[in-house]
Amino acid sequence: MELSELRKKLDGIDEQMVALYEERMSVCEQIAGVKIATGRKVFDRDREQEKLQSLTGLAHNDFNRRGVRELYEQLMSMSRKLQYQKLSEAGALGRLPFIEIDSIDRAHARVVFQGAEGAYSQAAMVRFFGEDVSSMHVDTFRDAMCAIEEGSADYAVLPIENSTAGIVSEIYDLLAEYENYIIAEQIIPIEHCLIVIPGTREEEIRTVFSHPQSLLQSAQFLSEHPGWEQVGMKNNAFAVQRVKNDGDRSQAAIAGAYAAEVNGMEILKKGLNLAQNATRFIIVTNQKVFLKEARRVSICFELRHEAGSLYHMMSHFIYNDLNMTRIESRPVEDRNWEYRFFIDFEGNLADSAVKNALRGLREEAKNMRILGNY
Repeated sequence: MELSELRKKLDGIDEQMVALYEERMSVCEQIAGVKIATGRKVFDRDREQEKLQSLTGLAHNDFNRRGVRELYEQLMSMSRKLQYQKLSEAGALGRLPFIEIDSIDRAHARVVFQGAEGAYSQAAMVRFFGEDVSSMHVDTFRDAMCAIEEGSADYAVLPIENSTAGIVSEIYDLLAEYENYIIAEQIIPIEHCLIVIPGTREEEIRTVFSHPQSLLQSAQFLSEHPGWEQVGMKNNAFAVQRVKNDGDRSQAAIAGAYAAEVNGMEILKKGLNLAQNATRFIIVTNQKVFLKEARRVSICFELRHEAGSLYHMMSHFIYNDLNMTRIESRPVEDRNWEYRFFIDFEGNLADSAVKNALRGLREEAKNMRILGNY
């Protein structure tokens, strides 16, 4: 047969397939009506697996069996999405357990940050809540999470991402572990400074203290002083306090200008990190609330070890026309080679498309959680 004739034959088959697809979706819509009336779940994994097994058995070779399985996995996925949509239109999806608020009461907020006085986290806190904020500081990120969970603070300010160093993986793990939620974010530029006891000259310096990442980001400047000993600290603000408390003019710290200001120290040189650098901080609370103007949703979930499982999760964003802006993965503790996925996407929890996508994700993923809308 000529190619043109074969293509005409395919066109005829495709017309039949489209007609059958629409007929199939019409039946799925009726199924949604039954499930709305009876309160049954949309996703029935056992039923789908039985159906896939019987359908693949109708094919005559391995290639076709694989193709039939992939085709019907997609058809079933579209069916579920249609049913979720119908449930949403009927108001059967229920309310999300988050309360919409107009604003944060910054004037009366009690805020916790990690690190010593002068830490970048404190600078982010002051930028967001104002100079007069009631605050406390703790040694670790976990301590900050505990403080808001137990109610000794209303909000925690935590770094989650640096533009050059990447994500702060510990924060992702803590968000999955604690029942705390992101309500806002604050981005601040990071400019490393050489900080000394007032009156110290550069030629007096023999030792430099800072966080290892800050030392690395200041490598070009430090290479000009090969005789300086570099000592890593858990926090830049702690490094400034170490120099201040020791009172040793042979010591210096690399930290932000805010740390020098808070501790009454002198900045000997600014801009040690030549590359543009910024850190994104999240504002976390133990209340399930979100701001009316919030435009980003963060979630996390786990997946079964099945081919295409992540692909099917992503389809919920595509179908509901939601723009996914980030995906990260972290290993699940005590379960080798299993991962928890963290996803950010644009939207508001009050949007029907967001509710629809979250309903599908919740039914099809393991341990899906909303981490916040901000």
